[in-house]
Amino acid sequence: MKLPGQDAIARQAGENLVTRRVKLPRRVVDRPLRQVGKRLLMALGVLVLTTFIVWIDRSGYHDNADGSLDLLDAAYYATVTLSTTGYGDIVPYSDSARLCNILLVTPLRVLFLIILVGTTLEVLTERTREEWRLNRWKANLRDHTVVVGFGTKGRSAIQTLCATGLKKEQVVVVDPSAKVIETANAEGFVGVIGDATRSDVLLRAEVQKARQVVIATQRDDTAVLVTLTARQLNRGAKIVAAVREEENAPLLRQSGADAVITSASAAGRLLGLSVLSPSAGTVMEDLIQQGSGLDLVERPVKKSEVGRGVRETEDLTVSVLRGHRLLAYDDVRASPLQLTDRLITIVRAGGAASEGAAE
Repeated sequence: MKLPGQDAIARQAGENLVTRRVKLPRRVVDRPLRQVGKRLLMALGVLVLTTFIVWIDRSGYHDNADGSLDLLDAAYYATVTLSTTGYGDIVPYSDSARLCNILLVTPLRVLFLIILVGTTLEVLTERTREEWRLNRWKANLRDHTVVVGFGTKGRSAIQTLCATGLKKEQVVVVDPSAKVIETANAEGFVGVIGDATRSDVLLRAEVQKARQVVIATQRDDTAVLVTLTARQLNRGAKIVAAVREEENAPLLRQSGADAVITSASAAGRLLGLSVLSPSAGTVMEDLIQQGSGLDLVERPVKKSEVGRGVRETEDLTVSVLRGHRLLAYDDVRASPLQLTDRLITIVRAGGAASEGAAE
């Protein structure tokens, strides 16, 4: 979902604390109006049943007005009795009527009150339950992924991460649009409504405990501010940000981003490659689409591969990560492989999952 001006919504003057709350994925429950409607129907059913019981034994009741009961009098008596008002103008005087009140009307009165009071109690219970779920979520959340922006880029990033084994419970989406967060909740992700350039919003997403932060905002200036805020709150997290203009990439790196993806330039290069060679463009698109066909994965060096050359690995290795240096497969320094190296390899989609599980 791509909504115009998402990044500016939460910065408007009228924003309040309610728009910066945490929203957990909803459980499947009836809508509030439907729940209230069901309770009203149940209460009406109890009222009709009580009226019918009183009307059947109407000869055992005395009305101070005219001495006899009709259907309207029975409904009136049932109403004031179930609501515990009890004006006393209609009273049971026969033994059968009093016994009926003890065995039938009194339990129906209790049931009627439970139905009415139950609506309020359920609201309070639901709030308590949500507060408990939120506290438990905060206590158990560790090494999660915070995704700022749930547009096309943010959603694609989440799909790629989930394809490699990341659980939905380990993803927190931050976005200023309530509708976008509702969409994220519907897909099973926890959402935080608010402007991610503000530290209090990122703290609601527990960014200080996050392992990685993905910044996929619609504006480059917003991405810079979010990166600065996130890096200030978490010095050790891996921060990956997307920008539209390539000239803004150095500014993102200076702000604390570990990796910067230029979305416009990347799409343009892929278009140019597809023009020159449609097959090559198809292969590149397959590589960046995780979970199908060929996957580009990072894995540790296996013990059996230590001391070998790059071309002797089990998978097709394209680069070697040694410390903070990224060495190409044809770099003479890449071979022989060391135990602490990490390999960037091309594997089949099924092989990528197995490697991630083994790591």
